[in-house]
Amino acid sequence: MSIDREKFEGGVAVITGAGAGIGLGLARRAAELGMKVALAEVNEQRLDAVDRELRAAGAETLPVLTDVSRPAALDALADTVYDHWGEVRLLINNAGIETIGYTWEIPTEGWERTLNINIHGIVHGVRAFMPRMLASGKEAWVANLASIGAFGQMPLQTAYIMTKHAVQSFTECLALEVSLTGKPIHVASILPGMVRTSIFEAGAGADSQNDAAAAHRRTMRDYMAHDGMDLAEASRVMLEQVAAGEFFVSTQPEMTDDMIAGRIAFLQSRRAPQLSEQTRALIDAA
Repeated sequence: MSIDREKFEGGVAVITGAGAGIGLGLARRAAELGMKVALAEVNEQRLDAVDRELRAAGAETLPVLTDVSRPAALDALADTVYDHWGEVRLLINNAGIETIGYTWEIPTEGWERTLNINIHGIVHGVRAFMPRMLASGKEAWVANLASIGAFGQMPLQTAYIMTKHAVQSFTECLALEVSLTGKPIHVASILPGMVRTSIFEAGAGADSQNDAAAAHRRTMRDYMAHDGMDLAEASRVMLEQVAAGEFFVSTQPEMTDDMIAGRIAFLQSRRAPQLSEQTRALIDAA
């Protein structure tokens, strides 16, 4: 028996942003492992679609329309799941958006939406679920979606990159706090590299409305389609590492290693940020 099936089969999983992208892939994999899956998603059509898909495959699901940018919605999600199924074994705070554009051109509402979904959605997801997970005294897992971007820099993706730096820092500190409790809860930071999802599709973020942002989104979409990892395989790899109690969960370890090595070199040099040749090529291509 694989470690992910051994640890997760029969348990309850809660996945935010479960209607698309990595959240959808993880929901499918959790269902394959025999978990009951609470699907939290802000888009009602996507929520209905994934719920129908997983139920047709024999999974037990609980669809909950959830806007993670609202702390009260995450409290309601936790109440709904615990009232319906009881204890949660796996919480994946996944919901996030990619926002593209020069920092000074992204509108106020775009900045607020990005920060509220990508950062506050994870913070309040933990706040809403963790007290009951700790109180149960049983083994459980909390995984937050960061990114290899948490160790890098990227012009025109500043809003997204800064939120992933924040998620990584939050998750590191959370792991230390949980360790102080002595409770058997594992904390993981999921660091997807390039995985084929819809995150760069037009209208998926809160971009500035100019040609540069649209061109960069198209370039990244094409790059992901050509070089990205298969979603099902990435989801399998991620949940296997989460189940094993890994803190750093990577889809493509070599890519993660390169990003971390670059971050270390940058901090040690204490020089101003420089565009790498690869970054320059991506910007020029747009």
